[in-house]
Amino acid sequence: MTEKRVILEMGTGNDLYGEDYTKAACRAVQDALHHSSILLFRSLDIDHRDMRVQVTIGVQEPGKVNTDLVADTLPRGYAEVKAVKGGLNVHDPEQGTTHVIATAAVEAFVPLAEGAWILTGHPLG
Repeated sequence: MTEKRVILEMGTGNDLYGEDYTKAACRAVQDALHHSSILLFRSLDIDHRDMRVQVTIGVQEPGKVNTDLVADTLPRGYAEVKAVKGGLNVHDPEQGTTHVIATAAVEAFVPLAEGAWILTGHPLG
């Protein structure tokens, strides 16, 4: 069995007033998930519990993201979450606040037997 990436979704999220990096990260993941309708699991009889979900969160202060809480927001599969330098902070000097903007890449991998999917009758296959 080899593992193949079958899904890649991106999302953005923010926390405008609390400077909460975890909240912004969770919102970015939810934004990415709302772009997906994962029909292939039922269509191909793949158990979604076998899916590994790899999440990369980009924020200006990665150490302030509780990756366990972000992982808990994922409805399927088993999650691996890491926070990296990215995203954006927008400081409002008039109000003395910083608006935190996070980006998320959500990738899903499933175990597949070698040669399980073959394109036929297609110019690339």
